[in-house]
Amino acid sequence: MSVSAQETSVGESRDMVLFEDLSRTQIVMYAGASGDYNPLHTDERYSTEVAGFPGVFAHGMLSMGATGRLITDWFGVDRVIDFSARFVNQVWPGDRLSATCTVEAIREQDGEHVADLALITVNGDEKPVVVGAATVRLDS
Repeated sequence: MSVSAQETSVGESRDMVLFEDLSRTQIVMYAGASGDYNPLHTDERYSTEVAGFPGVFAHGMLSMGATGRLITDWFGVDRVIDFSARFVNQVWPGDRLSATCTVEAIREQDGEHVADLALITVNGDEKPVVVGAATVRLDS
Protein backbone atom coordinates (compact mmCIF):
# COMPACT_ATOMS: atom_id res chain seq x y z
CA MET A 1 0.00 0.00 0.00
CA SER A 2 1.42 3.37 -0.95
CA VAL A 3 -0.31 6.55 0.13
CA SER A 4 1.48 9.77 -0.73
CA ALA A 5 1.10 13.25 0.69
CA GLN A 6 -0.43 14.35 -2.62
CA GLU A 7 -3.13 11.66 -2.31
CA THR A 8 -4.06 12.56 1.26
CA SER A 9 -5.73 15.73 2.48
CA VAL A 10 -6.50 17.29 5.84
CA GLY A 11 -10.08 16.51 6.80
CA GLU A 12 -10.20 13.26 4.83
CA SER A 13 -11.66 10.43 6.87
CA ARG A 14 -12.46 6.73 6.71
CA ASP A 15 -14.97 4.65 8.65
CA MET A 16 -14.98 0.95 9.43
CA VAL A 17 -17.30 -1.39 11.29
CA LEU A 18 -15.03 -3.37 13.62
CA PHE A 19 -17.62 -5.71 15.14
CA GLU A 20 -21.29 -6.06 14.26
CA ASP A 21 -22.00 -8.06 17.42
CA LEU A 22 -18.98 -8.62 19.67
CA SER A 23 -19.33 -12.07 21.17
CA ARG A 24 -18.15 -13.50 24.47
CA THR A 25 -16.26 -16.05 22.42
CA GLN A 26 -14.29 -13.25 20.70
CA ILE A 27 -13.48 -11.74 24.11
CA VAL A 28 -12.25 -15.10 25.44
CA MET A 29 -10.27 -15.69 22.24
CA TYR A 30 -8.57 -12.34 22.79
CA ALA A 31 -7.78 -13.35 26.39
CA GLY A 32 -6.08 -16.47 25.04
CA ALA A 33 -4.18 -14.62 22.35
CA SER A 34 -3.00 -11.88 24.71
CA GLY A 35 -2.48 -13.98 27.83
CA ASP A 36 -4.67 -11.53 29.77
CA TYR A 37 -7.04 -13.75 31.75
CA ASN A 38 -8.26 -11.03 34.11
CA PRO A 39 -11.54 -12.46 35.45
CA LEU A 40 -13.34 -9.18 34.66
CA HIS A 41 -13.14 -10.29 31.03
CA THR A 42 -13.65 -14.03 31.35
CA ASP A 43 -15.56 -14.93 34.54
CA GLU A 44 -19.20 -13.82 34.67
CA ARG A 45 -19.62 -14.66 38.35
CA TYR A 46 -16.49 -12.77 39.40
CA SER A 47 -17.40 -9.78 37.25
CA THR A 48 -20.90 -9.50 38.68
CA GLU A 49 -20.66 -10.74 42.27
CA VAL A 50 -17.18 -9.60 43.26
CA ALA A 51 -16.54 -6.57 41.05
CA GLY A 52 -20.15 -5.38 40.77
CA PHE A 53 -20.29 -5.05 36.98
CA PRO A 54 -23.33 -6.12 34.94
CA GLY A 55 -21.21 -8.85 33.32
CA VAL A 56 -17.90 -9.50 31.63
CA PHE A 57 -16.57 -6.84 29.28
CA ALA A 58 -13.94 -6.65 26.56
CA HIS A 59 -10.29 -5.84 27.13
CA GLY A 60 -9.41 -2.25 26.28
CA MET A 61 -6.59 -3.54 24.10
CA LEU A 62 -9.08 -5.61 22.08
CA SER A 63 -10.91 -2.39 21.18
CA MET A 64 -7.64 -0.56 20.53
CA GLY A 65 -6.27 -3.35 18.34
CA ALA A 66 -9.48 -3.47 16.33
CA THR A 67 -9.34 0.32 15.93
CA GLY A 68 -5.78 -0.02 14.63
CA ARG A 69 -7.08 -2.08 11.71
CA LEU A 70 -8.60 1.08 10.28
CA ILE A 71 -5.16 2.74 10.24
CA THR A 72 -3.33 -0.23 8.76
CA ASP A 73 -6.02 -0.95 6.16
CA TRP A 74 -5.80 2.67 4.98
CA PHE A 75 -2.06 3.36 5.18
CA GLY A 76 -0.37 -0.02 5.69
CA VAL A 77 1.22 -1.46 8.81
CA ASP A 78 4.74 -0.45 7.78
CA ARG A 79 3.79 3.25 7.75
CA VAL A 80 2.57 3.54 11.35
CA ILE A 81 4.98 5.66 13.39
CA ASP A 82 2.88 6.13 16.52
CA PHE A 83 -0.50 4.96 17.80
CA SER A 84 -2.01 5.78 21.19
CA ALA A 85 -5.46 5.49 22.69
CA ARG A 86 -7.56 6.10 25.77
CA PHE A 87 -10.28 3.69 26.77
CA VAL A 88 -13.21 5.93 27.69
CA ASN A 89 -16.06 3.45 28.13
CA GLN A 90 -16.44 -0.28 28.49
CA VAL A 91 -17.25 -2.56 25.60
CA TRP A 92 -19.84 -5.24 26.33
CA PRO A 93 -20.71 -8.49 24.60
CA GLY A 94 -23.23 -7.71 21.89
CA ASP A 95 -21.80 -4.25 21.19
CA ARG A 96 -21.46 -3.00 17.64
CA LEU A 97 -18.20 -1.08 17.28
CA SER A 98 -17.35 1.28 14.46
CA ALA A 99 -14.30 3.49 14.08
CA THR A 100 -13.55 6.74 12.30
CA CYS A 101 -10.07 7.96 11.39
CA THR A 102 -9.59 11.58 10.29
CA VAL A 103 -6.48 13.28 8.91
CA GLU A 104 -5.86 16.21 11.26
CA ALA A 105 -2.60 17.50 9.77
CA ILE A 106 0.02 16.76 7.14
CA ARG A 107 3.51 17.91 8.00
CA GLU A 108 7.16 17.21 7.49
CA GLN A 109 9.05 15.15 10.05
CA ASP A 110 12.65 14.01 9.67
CA GLY A 111 12.62 14.86 5.97
CA GLU A 112 9.44 12.98 5.07
CA HIS A 113 5.73 13.74 4.97
CA VAL A 114 3.60 12.38 7.79
CA ALA A 115 -0.08 12.58 8.64
CA ASP A 116 -1.43 13.09 12.14
CA LEU A 117 -4.67 11.16 12.61
CA ALA A 118 -7.54 11.45 15.08
CA LEU A 119 -9.38 8.23 15.93
CA ILE A 120 -12.66 7.50 17.62
CA THR A 121 -14.42 4.20 18.09
CA VAL A 122 -18.06 4.21 19.17
CA ASN A 123 -20.54 1.56 20.22
CA GLY A 124 -23.98 1.05 18.69
CA ASP A 125 -25.36 3.89 20.81
CA GLU A 126 -22.71 6.23 19.34
CA LYS A 127 -21.03 6.41 22.76
CA PRO A 128 -17.23 6.70 22.44
CA VAL A 129 -15.29 3.70 23.73
CA VAL A 130 -11.81 4.47 22.33
CA VAL A 131 -10.34 7.90 21.54
CA GLY A 132 -6.90 8.00 20.04
CA ALA A 133 -4.30 9.45 17.75
CA ALA A 134 -1.75 8.12 15.31
CA THR A 135 1.01 9.36 13.05
CA VAL A 136 1.70 7.65 9.74
CA ARG A 137 4.39 8.06 7.13
CA LEU A 138 3.05 9.17 3.73
CA ASP A 139 6.22 9.03 1.62
CA SER A 140 7.63 5.69 0.49
